[in-house]
Amino acid sequence: MPRARHLVILSLLTVVCLGSSVFAQTYKLKIPKGLKPLKIPADNPLTKSKIELGKQLFFDKRLSADNTVACVSCHDPKKGWSNGARFATGFKGKMGGRSAPTIINAAYQYFQFWDGRALHLEGQALGPVANPIEMNLPLAKMEAKLNKIKGYRTQFAKVFGKDKITRGMVAKAIASFERTVLSGDAPFDKYKAGDKSALSAAAQRGYRVFFNKAQCSACHAGPNFSDGGFHNIGMGIKAKNPDLGRFLVTKLEGDKGGFRTPTLREIARTAPYMHDGSKKTLEDVVEFYNKGGVPNPQLDEEIFPLKLSKQQKADLITFLKEGLSSKSYPNIKPPKLPK
Repeated sequence: MPRARHLVILSLLTVVCLGSSVFAQTYKLKIPKGLKPLKIPADNPLTKSKIELGKQLFFDKRLSADNTVACVSCHDPKKGWSNGARFATGFKGKMGGRSAPTIINAAYQYFQFWDGRALHLEGQALGPVANPIEMNLPLAKMEAKLNKIKGYRTQFAKVFGKDKITRGMVAKAIASFERTVLSGDAPFDKYKAGDKSALSAAAQRGYRVFFNKAQCSACHAGPNFSDGGFHNIGMGIKAKNPDLGRFLVTKLEGDKGGFRTPTLREIARTAPYMHDGSKKTLEDVVEFYNKGGVPNPQLDEEIFPLKLSKQQKADLITFLKEGLSSKSYPNIKPPKLPK
């Protein structure tokens, strides 16, 4: 029931919130093969200059209280647009209790963060900036700080047509850049398009395990390999003070221990895994699911012992690593920052 309810709500909200969106017209964003056309909010059309501005802000440590942390600190292109560590580390080395989710294909997610507390990229962009554990820069101070940087004042004026930088502008610029961080056109996409040589024999067997025997696609669905919903797989639920995930946002009993389904695109690059970063390898992840997760009252109906053989587990991992890793990975380099 929890899963069905989330999917219904997700569908309704998507229709309501994206119904007024338009396809990018000002800037023609190249969508990798295998992904769906990306809808752009009508109040934040893509432009090349706005994307470049957002990239600068994403890489700029001045968006933190002590100029030591930037968005890229936890979402590094060299580390799968995550941080390669179990937890996100921010202001003065403080750590949160969750891993840093990848930015890859986040543009396709309506709900943002592991618990879905923010909507769309615009709603997510400034959360880490103001968070005392992450960048620790209150938004009023962020506005004042950016307005003192002449280079940013000039660029914001050109992009938004206003002399004063506001938090809303910053959110729109960062979101615009993040929409360009896309991964598709992987061997899986070529295989689906008819090139049967795109996947090795082992990966093809793993493909069948993924979609049939293991039924991974029940949650990791669609071109982005994510249904965008929230699921309780039992991860960390037996801890003394467990992270209750989506429940902390909705206060609904059925949401206890539920976390957003992450994309599997570029999964080979984004270790460690799970919302708490507790699984170091894909082998660990597959074994966890093979055992049926951790039993608890809210365990998702899609989670059950898979009873995979050693060969099936190996083939599944080969498919994930080989099939969903793109040669056109968005390995974006740091831009020159304004003064």
